Amino acid sequence: MIVSINQPAYLPWLGYFHRIAVSDMHIILDHVQFEKNSFTNRNKIKTSHGWSWLTVPVKTKGQFKNLAINTLEINNQSKWNSKHWQTILQNYRKAPYFAQYAPFFEAAYQQEWSSLADLCWETNRYLLDTLGIQTPLLLSSQMAPSGMKDELVLNLCQKANAKVYLSGILGKNYLRESLFEEVGIQVRYQQYRHPEYTQFRGQTFESYMSVIDLLFNHGSESLEILLAEQESI
Repeated sequence: MIVSINQPAYLPWLGYFHRIAVSDMHIILDHVQFEKNSFTNRNKIKTSHGWSWLTVPVKTKGQFKNLAINTLEINNQSKWNSKHWQTILQNYRKAPYFAQYAPFFEAAYQQEWSSLADLCWETNRYLLDTLGIQTPLLLSSQMAPSGMKDELVLNLCQKANAKVYLSGILGKNYLRESLFEEVGIQVRYQQYRHPEYTQFRGQTFESYMSVIDLLFNHGSESLEILLAEQESI
């Protein structure tokens, strides 16, 4: 049983979906503290001038250090949803497969979301289904987790009956592998090789864009491209 764990993310990059695709179970770490300037509420898309952030504004004033991701509210005063849709439309409407997926995103951005976690769940569930990734998902907030940092990760892995924990590469900075080995869980690290694919806009390839960039450019071939030339887990 290969288990991976990651915080929710808004329109994530390719590596986010790769880690889920090669896991037998994925845990969405939604009960932990929201980190400012993380990818939880923002990501990048390609434009005619390089790349640009799409950021979902959230309510943090006066309570930033006590905000679990699953309780985080979206600030809808800026009409961010219509702005995001117009930015996506402007930059991808001529992409080969944009029309195929546009109805979902247009409808999603017509809604007034109050919860960031709900927005991420709904859009990422669609992206996983569209890519063809069927890995079961669990929410950490529903697992009564305990501990902090690597002890929290270990606790979640045990609850999910993991035999292998597939960590992001930054896990090397804080995971005490001996703790996992003591209970029979092997730690492995994702080392994602970003593929280079055809982007209809511009001459220079921009890596680390949201997965929608790949999807709008390559449609049903996206998962094959996303998984190509990766090391076996």
